Amino acid sequence: MKVAAIVLAAGLSSRMAKGNKLLADLGGKPVLRHTLDNVLASQADPVVVVTGHQAGDVEKLIQGLPVKPCYNPQFAEGMATSLAAGIAGLPLDVAAALIFLGDMPLIGGDVIDQIIDGFDPGKGKTIVVPVHGGRRGHPVLWGRAHFADLVALKGDQGARQLLSGHAGEIAECDAGSDAIFADADTPEALARLRARIATAL
Repeated sequence: MKVAAIVLAAGLSSRMAKGNKLLADLGGKPVLRHTLDNVLASQADPVVVVTGHQAGDVEKLIQGLPVKPCYNPQFAEGMATSLAAGIAGLPLDVAAALIFLGDMPLIGGDVIDQIIDGFDPGKGKTIVVPVHGGRRGHPVLWGRAHFADLVALKGDQGARQLLSGHAGEIAECDAGSDAIFADADTPEALARLRARIATAL
């Protein structure tokens, strides 16, 4: 079964004082490049990158990578429009898709593969959620049966709000670390990521 990845990279970075968080330097390369390198190290295929805000700069960053850029002209209307654009960019033979936020650069390919391995539609498990310390994180995998519901979301509604209505279809997998929560959404969060990367180098 083919499992795709949709990487949302179209947002306005509205909580950052200045600049695009996805293009911010993190240990010598942009935040988004870390995220994409991890996704490309996994079984996920194809990889669709949804662009919008500063699309030219983002598309320059991903040039040469085995990913499919998908421009969302309605990016300013909220995350739901980018999710819909990403799903529209998937080929018909995709059985499921992982929804990634472009500013979550610490989720390794091994964790991504673990999430993919949890997808078991034969047993009714059509949604897979990574967990750590009893908390759910990102990315969430959604089977094709849920694509219409994802496309129907509006504004800044995230896909996670759909989880409560599908409790019996959810498989949880232990991510083994807090990387599934670590993002670059604010200057403080980016500083924490830089400290972690510096320690790891």
